[in-house]
Formats: sequence, structure tokens, C-alpha cells
Amino acid sequence: MKDYVTESSHKLSIAYEPDVLIAGGGIAGVAAALAAARNGATVLLVEKQCMVGGLATSGLVAEYLPLCDGMGHQVCFGIAEELLRLSLESGAKQPIPTAWLQDVPGEERKKMRYRVQFNPHHFALLLEQRLLREKVQLLYDTRICAALCRDQRIEYLVAENRSGRFAIKAKTYVDATGDALLYELAGLPVRTFSKGNILAGWYYFFDGKKVNLRPLGFAEVFDGSKKENVRPLADRRFSGTSGEDITDFLLLSHQAILDDIRERKESGGNPDLELTTIAGMPQLRMIRCIEGEYCLKETENEVCFPDSIGMTGDWRKSGMRYEIPYRALYNSALRNAICAGRCISVDDGMWDISRVIPPCVVTGEAAGTAAALAEDFHTLSYDKLAERLEAQGQKLKISQVSTDSAQLS
Repeated sequence: MKDYVTESSHKLSIAYEPDVLIAGGGIAGVAAALAAARNGATVLLVEKQCMVGGLATSGLVAEYLPLCDGMGHQVCFGIAEELLRLSLESGAKQPIPTAWLQDVPGEERKKMRYRVQFNPHHFALLLEQRLLREKVQLLYDTRICAALCRDQRIEYLVAENRSGRFAIKAKTYVDATGDALLYELAGLPVRTFSKGNILAGWYYFFDGKKVNLRPLGFAEVFDGSKKENVRPLADRRFSGTSGEDITDFLLLSHQAILDDIRERKESGGNPDLELTTIAGMPQLRMIRCIEGEYCLKETENEVCFPDSIGMTGDWRKSGMRYEIPYRALYNSALRNAICAGRCISVDDGMWDISRVIPPCVVTGEAAGTAAALAEDFHTLSYDKLAERLEAQGQKLKISQVSTDSAQLS
């Protein structure tokens, strides 16, 4: 039986009172913050790391996966396209898809998907500057510890950093934590990824001529023709829901990187090969998601929803197009909190599709826009939200994307 201690109660100062609190500064949180600020809200973004971008930057998963369906049709627009083009300023690390960046006929767009690999740390700095330009207040190295709720609303969040423990009071809250932390702290239903995460250890190395990204462990599902190239790094899966589990993931990841560097030095005979950068956070893809008003399923390809807030393709294969219903972003039992990114309400199959950058930005833009428009997400007029999203450049319906010729930017 464990022993316990009682923490003495103490009053917390309300240190911040923004209109919108964004919990998590990954790609979804960045998109939500930009959208909320551009819609007139005061925005505070709280991030536990020391840079924005999450897995894409601190996690070194520097792949801006496709904004298209693989058949020459763009499906993600708005801030999703804005941030892809911003990432190009960091120095693209693979051939830029010029067919998508220029007025090129649709047939050319079928040959290369609308994606790019970027410099993660440079991209993080560019994202930070974009947020500051929109007057978003950033709070780094800060963890959210508790949610104080009343009448189906989050009244305060409790956070902690080097300044101590304090409270934040906002009108609306966006859960872009990647693991549905706000919903869990508020006692709302969340679920974990049933299969668990495989071990990954992406890192950068210098081969004597240039710096390269080594996607060690890659992802469990890649392109159908390349699945045989994925070599598991460990005979174990990780939930990412406990400190011990995350620590084990990091320790095994670090060991796998060391072993890989040593093996490649010895077998490749390249004495100039040197490790340059490892991830500053665990490369866990799917941890927890909410149980929302609707659960989007992998089988719902080409399904049209009356409340779609945008679309995504499937990064793993061509020809798939999904509308994302607004109801997958919230649970009406928590009136002033909405989710974005890797913790929206999806089944396990759809989780692997919706966790990557483009759909994370699409849901982030929708969540941030909604957070600036209303204080009750269940009663927010969908027509009002849709009108605002479309005015921002987002396309919401599959019917808006041409099936006859590729959509030109």
C-alpha cells in the first residue's frame, strides 16, 4: 500500500485572463492561435516545450505531409497552405513541388503530392514570429496541472512554471495538447490508442557533406509499397499516458539512435558521420483523444457532413478525401472547450490519418475561429462558423473541390 502526503491548500493568483486560452503550441495550437487572434480575440498560448511546433519541430518529424488527395486535387486550404508555404522559407530539404506552387496543369500535379520536408528549428522560429505578429501571447516552459470546472464549463486552469503555480481564466479553451489533457483534467471521457505507439527515434546527422534527417522507426503505416521498409525498433508498444512509460520510450529511443549511429559508422566506413540533433520530446503519435459528439471513421471516405469544417486526404495512399465534421471537435458536456489536432474524436484508423500536419492545421483553424466567435461550442451557429472559415480561404466540402481537373491555387 502506498503512503500519501497532503499538499497544503493555498490561494492562486489569476495571472492571465485572455479571451481564448490555447493549451499546446504544436501545429494545431499554432493554427488555432492564429485563427482566434485574426478573429479579434486576445489569445494566450501555453506550451510545455521551449519552442512552438510540437512534433513537427521539437519532435523532428519534419514532414509537411500532403495538402492534396494524390489525384491532383488540393483538399486542405487556409492556414494549412499558409504554413506549408511558410515552411519553405526555412529551406526545403526535398524537391519543392513546383507544380503546386505555380500555375501548372492538373496532370502535372498528379506526379508529385503537395508536400515538403522542412528545417524544423528554423520553421519553429518562423512560426513564433508569425504568432507574435498576430499579437498572440506566448508562455513557454509551462505545464497545465488542473482544470476547475462548474456548470459544464472550465472556469479556471491551474498552471505551473518557474514563476510558481497560478490560475488562468479564459472565456474559451482550445485543447491542442495532443493528448486531450484539458478534457481529461475536466473529467470528460477520453480514450487511448488501442494498439499503442511503436518506438521511434528520428534524428539528424552530418555525413561529411550535408546534414540529413534519419527517420529511425519511421511510422507504423507508410505508403503501401514501402511497408516492408519499416523495421520495428522494439518489441513493445507505448501508451504515452504515464511518466514511466514516456521515460522508457525516451530511453529506448536514445539507445536506438546510439546503436544506429555506431552501426552506420562501422558498416559504412564513414568516420565523418556525426550525430547532430535528437528530438526534444517523445515522438509519440497517438496518445489520447476525446469522445466527441461524433466519431469520424476511416471508412467515411467521400462522406459529406452537414457541419464539415474542412477536409483532409490520406498521407499514406492516394484517392482518399475526408470531410471533418465540427461535432468531432467537442463534447457538449464541456461547453467552452474544443479540441484540435491529434486529440479530436476519431476511430483508430482515422487517428493515423488525422494526426499529421495538414488535418491538424485544418482542425486548429476551425477550433480557433470557433473559440473567437462563441463561448458555447454546442450552440454556436454552424452557418456562422462556416461563413467565417470560407472567408478565411478554407474549403469545407468535397463538392467544392473539382473532380474533373486539379484545383489551382
